[in-house]
Amino acid sequence: MSDNSVAGLTARYGNSWRWLAVCTVMVGTIATVLSATVVNVALHEIMVEFNIRQGMVHWLATGFIAAMTTTMLGSSWLLDHFGVRKTLAVAMAAFTVISVIGGFASSPEQLIAARIGQGAMAGLMQPMGMYLVFRIFPRNKRGQAMGIYGMGVVLAPALGPVLGGFLVDQLDWRFVMFAPAPVTFIGVFMALRFLPVPATRPAPYRFDLPGLVLLGATIGFALDTLNRLQNLGGQEVRVALEGLVALVFLLMFVLRERRIEHPLVNVGLLRKPSFLYANLGAMALGLALFGSTYLIPLYVQTALGYTATQAGLLMLPAGIVLGMTFPLAGKLADRGGDARKLVIFGMAMFASSAILFALSNLTLAFGWLALWTVFGRIGIGFMLPSLSIGALNPLKPEELGAGSSTINFTRQLGGAFGVNIVALTIEFGEHSGGVPTINAFHTAWWLVAVFVAVAVVPVWRMRA
Repeated sequence: MSDNSVAGLTARYGNSWRWLAVCTVMVGTIATVLSATVVNVALHEIMVEFNIRQGMVHWLATGFIAAMTTTMLGSSWLLDHFGVRKTLAVAMAAFTVISVIGGFASSPEQLIAARIGQGAMAGLMQPMGMYLVFRIFPRNKRGQAMGIYGMGVVLAPALGPVLGGFLVDQLDWRFVMFAPAPVTFIGVFMALRFLPVPATRPAPYRFDLPGLVLLGATIGFALDTLNRLQNLGGQEVRVALEGLVALVFLLMFVLRERRIEHPLVNVGLLRKPSFLYANLGAMALGLALFGSTYLIPLYVQTALGYTATQAGLLMLPAGIVLGMTFPLAGKLADRGGDARKLVIFGMAMFASSAILFALSNLTLAFGWLALWTVFGRIGIGFMLPSLSIGALNPLKPEELGAGSSTINFTRQLGGAFGVNIVALTIEFGEHSGGVPTINAFHTAWWLVAVFVAVAVVPVWRMRA
């Protein structure tokens, strides 16, 4: 049996094993984030094949996001008890099996269950990259490593619509489910080969399963409430009751987390100002990333008359530039000392992009739209590594598991609610012939810009 201790990996691969480990967690991140967005272009074909309406099909996206957001907080317990090597390998293996089963689904209920299962495994995998970087890299290399790892976090949503459109048009919607399986299958072997076993483990403690159930119920009811607001007619009582139930579950979750010894959310970490403010910034980042990824294709197709292929291609230049920005931003975070300035620069770039979209008109050329998308992705490229550095550098090594799962959770939560808030804003905006006008999209873009601009306040209060 090979020695997967830090010393054993160093003896086999030299110091480059750390980068092999980063590539391993990137594989999981790219596959899971891609799965979160690629299904959107297949929704119409799925509705036709299973003869279902929007009220059911939206759970293919919402169920995935809700499951992923919930299980993220369980990764800290798994890391403490099994380590990153076993946890990531098992999660990738389960994700592979669920993806294949989902591709053969014979009913919408089976497909939704598979999407929820994918989301649950994706939630376990996403915090692993940040945790690993902060455990195996020295402090002065973490920004560079986070920059390279972060490419997978944000390139996947940009490439998802392009890949999904190709698979649906040239093959079949079921290949949208099959697509990530070969990637995560390879990732299982990479995890077993390149990831380290933990040097030490904390004393065993009980997993907070009731807390996880309460949190999942809170997120599920809250997201379904926002979804139903888009078609409120005749559902007012149900929406009000669902909103009330979500609030009750949230209150029960908070009370439980304050009472138990090993909570899902380490409230003590949130008492540290730099960590709290970084998490507020991460929520804004999630809203910006997922909200804009949802809004841009819908905007150019609905308001500007672009085809699905053109909408996907519009995201490609931004994805390439983003891949170049992340390593640069990571190195600057290592050298600069004050992560706040980099995050605020990124927020300014993204807010400028949103404002330019909000001021656009029907005659705008493709090149200008692509350029404005690039501005926004440069902003995101500066925000993510710097926020991670600002949040996790002040933490102790034994706090990194809880810290990484928490900040990933808040970013994903911002994305989950950001997409729904953007969709709700468009639905209640100006319509013509049942279709949103350009003014409805302008309102949504202004809303995104305001959210990001307001987040400057907590980010500036992060400790330098």
